[in-house]
Amino acid sequence: MEDNFQSAYQEEEKRLNDAITEIDRQLQWLQSVDVYTGHDFTEQILEEARKEKRIALAKSVQEPYFGRLDFQGTKDQRKPLYIGKIGVDREVVTDQPLVIDWRAPVASLFYSFTGGDEATSYEAPEGLIEGLVFLKRNVVIRKQILERVSDTYNRENEQPAVSDEFLVYRLGENKDNKLRDIVSTIQAEQDQIIRAVKNTALIIQGVAGSGKTTVALHRLAYLLYQYKEQVTAEKMIIFAPNHMFLDYISDVLPELGVGDIQQSTFADWALDVLELNMPLADAAETLHYWFEQAGGTREINDEVPGRFKGSLTLMKMISSVIESLETVSVPEGDFSPWDGKVLSHDKILYWYNEEYKPYPLAKRKERVMARIHRWVEMELKKSPSEAVFKDRKKKATQREKSYATKWPKYEPLTLYKQMFRALKAPTGWSDDCLQGIPATVLKSTQSDLKKDIIREEDLSPLLYIHYLLNDVTSEQRFDHIVIDEAQDFSPFQVAVLDFFVRGHSFTILGDLSQGIHAYRGVHQWEEMSSLFQPEHTAYFALTRSYRSTMEIIEFANGILEKGVQSDLMAVPVFRSGDTVRLIPYGKDEGSRIDDLQTALNRLSSKEYRTVAILTRTLSEAKDLHHQLEKNTADLHLIDGSKQAYQGGLSILPVYLSKGLEFDAVIVADADLDHYGPKPWDAKLMYVGCTRALHELWIMHGEGVPDYLGNQDEDIAVRGWPES
Repeated sequence: MEDNFQSAYQEEEKRLNDAITEIDRQLQWLQSVDVYTGHDFTEQILEEARKEKRIALAKSVQEPYFGRLDFQGTKDQRKPLYIGKIGVDREVVTDQPLVIDWRAPVASLFYSFTGGDEATSYEAPEGLIEGLVFLKRNVVIRKQILERVSDTYNRENEQPAVSDEFLVYRLGENKDNKLRDIVSTIQAEQDQIIRAVKNTALIIQGVAGSGKTTVALHRLAYLLYQYKEQVTAEKMIIFAPNHMFLDYISDVLPELGVGDIQQSTFADWALDVLELNMPLADAAETLHYWFEQAGGTREINDEVPGRFKGSLTLMKMISSVIESLETVSVPEGDFSPWDGKVLSHDKILYWYNEEYKPYPLAKRKERVMARIHRWVEMELKKSPSEAVFKDRKKKATQREKSYATKWPKYEPLTLYKQMFRALKAPTGWSDDCLQGIPATVLKSTQSDLKKDIIREEDLSPLLYIHYLLNDVTSEQRFDHIVIDEAQDFSPFQVAVLDFFVRGHSFTILGDLSQGIHAYRGVHQWEEMSSLFQPEHTAYFALTRSYRSTMEIIEFANGILEKGVQSDLMAVPVFRSGDTVRLIPYGKDEGSRIDDLQTALNRLSSKEYRTVAILTRTLSEAKDLHHQLEKNTADLHLIDGSKQAYQGGLSILPVYLSKGLEFDAVIVADADLDHYGPKPWDAKLMYVGCTRALHELWIMHGEGVPDYLGNQDEDIAVRGWPES
């Protein structure tokens, strides 16, 4: 066995050196070619291609590939295929590239093949290709040095099943402050999502740590490769929950050789589309209302502002209002540019209702007013003298301006204010369709709008009004949209975004078990899937968790089962670690601080790069940070205002931790004074526990919720670990 390993290592080391030599030779030749700076279009295109290849080869020469697959098609000989992040052709072109891009059809076998002696197949442009896999080998190359060789399948050595050994090795690595690509460890169920067809609204329910975000980012890279003639990076966008999360995922796409994909929060993008220069109300106010209450969470129903304003009910109301507005838009009476000349009201109505009917309201008004202006210009030409012409033109200009003011103001915020009675509605506008707005929502929104306060929950209605008034320009329309943490999006948000994307091309990913923003997000995925025709949507469930140890995942599953009453359980990868710790505080506040300090000291003394204390509220995080920073260097407070996650030691409220992960986590104050028995409280606890990769300590005062206290002793023990 040792001899086989040595032989494999020597074989791969020689192949690596040969590959580096060839890549380096190609790179040096490209670098020796003078950069073209002239104006010839053909030469500019060629120079751009050379530039892209220089960048690709410079990346490849350090870590050319990560996998090898020996495959024999029914009509071919057995060939070793080397798979990397970026494809590299040989200097002398052959039918077998030096490195095959991981997104190429044949490379899908590296991910989809799960062992066995039977023939396998992949879909190629020329049709289905069948054959046999003889070897599947993972390699780790860092800075041109071969560090690891691991065979996960070898037909000739009687190893019929694919082993998790290499995956467990990669998962055991400690975290830093950035999300990394998983291109070398993509699993079969993840690869199926990545390679799904473009014009589909994919909805991905993934348990914590299932790689949802990373899969979505790899899917973007795949779509750019597979549909290069149809999509561009500049026309793709990722919507993430906050700027810190955007920073956290910012390295993945560049690592995959993909740039220029837009990354934004929904709020930032919406404000840009609406051209609203006014700031949104501070989200901290909403978070404070829902999360800073002691002893548990508030009640949620469909009439709280976030749920109602994110509903299709409000969307239908707005549609009815705009239809009502359409019937009263054209001002009453004829238009007279000067005394004695009349353009009939019926003629204007004909233009509005017939000739310009296909246009949205704001465009229709523009067309009608332009038509009136052209009519005026034609009539002015009939003036008997220059003096009469000037007099008529002056009057016509004034009367055109006056006539334009009689039309409703086609501006989203104005109409939205009129809907909620913060401004007087246009004459003749029936608002009977608005009677279904809950009284509390009407009152609070009216009060906000009178003060020019816009909340994030108001953006979907405003965008929809904007769409109905103006439609979407080609510059605004995307080729593909990724929505991360989609359980916190409303159906209205996704319905509006569908107007801004071609072919319902979405990747919508989230976890209902982490739906801690249930006061505005969805409670079931059917709220999303119902927005699309069945042929335009697909659902995938990722149940395997790659983030945490078996003990942490089983502990978190207990919270789901006992507290959330969910059946969305995680299946762990076989990676065992320390048992979860349930540690009671001493008897007073001073002991609580001392115990948390001790816990932080003990975990940070290990070989962990990231350790976090998760509190129930932001105010408690601030207070604890003040107490502990006296004795702890570089202890970061994450309060929602930062643009970047710095890694190291952190304190933050649990509701701001979603999407992040840490080597070790201390959940502070996990007692009944902070977490009640409701499913929403259990979801908060679940989020906190599933941030931990390797070690989880639960610290608490008197009395813990049942979903924590009744855990199996094999995965959770009480008290401090031995020093």
